[in-house]
Amino acid sequence: MTVLIADLGQSPAMTVFGIVGLPGSGKSEAAAVARALDVPVVTMGDVIRGACRDRGLDPATHHGEVAKALREENGPAAIAVASLPHIEDALEEREHVVVDGIRSDVEVERFQAAFGEDFLLVSVEAPFETRAKRLDLRGRDAAVEDGGESLADRDERERGFGMGTAMEMADVTIENVDSLDDFQERIETLLTDGPSALAADDRVELVEGDR
Repeated sequence: MTVLIADLGQSPAMTVFGIVGLPGSGKSEAAAVARALDVPVVTMGDVIRGACRDRGLDPATHHGEVAKALREENGPAAIAVASLPHIEDALEEREHVVVDGIRSDVEVERFQAAFGEDFLLVSVEAPFETRAKRLDLRGRDAAVEDGGESLADRDERERGFGMGTAMEMADVTIENVDSLDDFQERIETLLTDGPSALAADDRVELVEGDR
C-alpha cells in the first residue's frame, strides 16, 4: 500500500482517533497499544454489550442482533451518539482519545460533526485469509460449529452496517499483514507523532480529508 498524500501534519493538540476495520483486522491490538500509552479508549461495543445485558441477552451470542436493534430503534448513529459523553469525559483528562468499534459511515459523520478536524479516522485492514487465521488461532470462529456466525457472515453483517463505506472514508489506512510488533510500532508512531511520521511507510496510506 502506498502513500497518496502525506500532508496531514503532526497530531493536533487534541485528537480523537477513530478505529474502523473488519473482524480480525487488528482493531483490538490498536486499542491495546493506546492503553499501554495511557491514551483512553472508548469502546463502542461496550454500549452494545450493556444493552444486551439490559435486555437479558448474552453479549457473546446476541451482540450483532442487539446492535442492529439499537440502530433501528434510535437511528443509525445511535451507538455513536451514546459514545459521545464518554469521549468528551476522556478529553477532559487527556489530549488524545481512541474510539474503537466504528462500523458505519453514519457514525463517522457523527464524530466528524462533533469533533471536526480533531477527528482522525484510521482504517486497519488485512486480507480475508489472514484475518480468518487470526480468529481461528484465537478460537473465536469455533462458534460456527454451534450455529454461530462464520467470518464471511460477520463480514457481510458489518458491511451491511456501512463499514465498507466507513473504511473508504479513512484519513489513514494501515495494512496489518506484518508481525504484531511491526503493527504495534506503527500504531504507537501514529498516536505519539501523528500521521506524517508514517508517510514513508509502504504499509500506510495517508489521504488528505475534505475537512
